Amino acid sequence: MTSKEILAFITEVGIVPVVRTSSAESAMQAVDAIYNGGIRAAEITMTVPGAIRALEKVADRFGDRLMLGAGTVLDPETARICMLAGAQFFVTPSLRVSTIEMAKRYSKVICPGALTPTEVLTAWEAGADVVKVFPCGNVGGAKYIKALKGPFPQIEMIPTGGVNL
Repeated sequence: MTSKEILAFITEVGIVPVVRTSSAESAMQAVDAIYNGGIRAAEITMTVPGAIRALEKVADRFGDRLMLGAGTVLDPETARICMLAGAQFFVTPSLRVSTIEMAKRYSKVICPGALTPTEVLTAWEAGADVVKVFPCGNVGGAKYIKALKGPFPQIEMIPTGGVNL
């Protein structure tokens, strides 16, 4: 799939549950529950022990029936390993242009973390599909996103960290 197709799939699903568990086995169980609950997207974080193994098993089990992503991706090497394990999109907690470049090289979706206006713009200019504003809740939540959208109406943003209804 191309990055546009991946992003369209995620947008249609409307939610991406983040799987952050204590083992690869519990991560796979969580993804099973997510899928059985009708949600067709999930992100397994690299903080899960054995996360790469979990990505591989989930990708084998669900194939293109589930949009699988890797979260807490800190560098381009990890992004590449996750891609080979079956991840179609990547979410990072911070801005690292080389990770964005890796994802774009293979037409995958990348949502790098950014907080300041400079980081948000840098991520967008580097090719981010969506900029993850993190930790959004700590700096005003929806009000902060609204403030960023003033000068950056063209930048797609996802708030994370302390977000609720």
